[in-house]
Amino acid sequence: MHDFIFGIFPYIALTIMVLGSVARYDRDPFTWKSKSSQLLRKRQFVLGSVLFHVGVLVIFLGHFVGLLTPIAVFEALGIDHATKQVMAVVVGGIAGAMAVWGGGILLHRRMLDPRIRATSTFADTGILWLLMVQLVLGLGSILVSIQHLDGHEMTKLMAWAQGIVCFEAGAARHIVDVHWVFKLHIALGLLIFALFPFTRLVHIVSAPLRYLWRPGYQIVRSRQGARAPVPGVAPLRSPTGLALPLPGPPGRGGADNLARPGR
Repeated sequence: MHDFIFGIFPYIALTIMVLGSVARYDRDPFTWKSKSSQLLRKRQFVLGSVLFHVGVLVIFLGHFVGLLTPIAVFEALGIDHATKQVMAVVVGGIAGAMAVWGGGILLHRRMLDPRIRATSTFADTGILWLLMVQLVLGLGSILVSIQHLDGHEMTKLMAWAQGIVCFEAGAARHIVDVHWVFKLHIALGLLIFALFPFTRLVHIVSAPLRYLWRPGYQIVRSRQGARAPVPGVAPLRSPTGLALPLPGPPGRGGADNLARPGR
């Protein structure tokens, strides 16, 4: 089971993540969104969202750089294992606390606000719970890491991650004897990767790049069927001198023709 979870399942999870995301974007592009609940209840949203997203981004970048950067690079930069371990504990602890605080606020809104709960799907609530459990496990792993400040426990996790990326046979053996909290943290992370294309997490890889080259749009109001202007009537204007359209008969263009008597 150990070899399957940490040697085979990583490739299954990443394959589902990539192919599932491509299929979803191709089949249901309009479901590719974050489904923000800000319009339903703005209170607590900004604070919770900023704390959660900043914390998660710092954690993700820290994991990406810390696990996938070859040990030789750290040694060339003069960063030994102990220093790297302390940096991971301090930065990861602060970012993890921010993410848990913000995630708690978002989860509180989603679970206790009737309108937000009514518009939430099982996937919306479930993935937030999984992320919270993952964050708590990450903070729990700090308590274990403090007992190994020499950094050699972290090198085992680095060897495993780099072995998976490089398709190393038997990569799972690198973490056979690591603490169970690290194993549970990794397994849950892989599960979240597999669930990625079926949840709102897809908005992570979204960016409005098409706005850079899409053609411009100009909305033009048709005056076809509008009534002729009434002699002696001037448009109603604002203090800035701009004409103020007023509601008119539907479909008759009255908004452009209603005015007040001229002086």
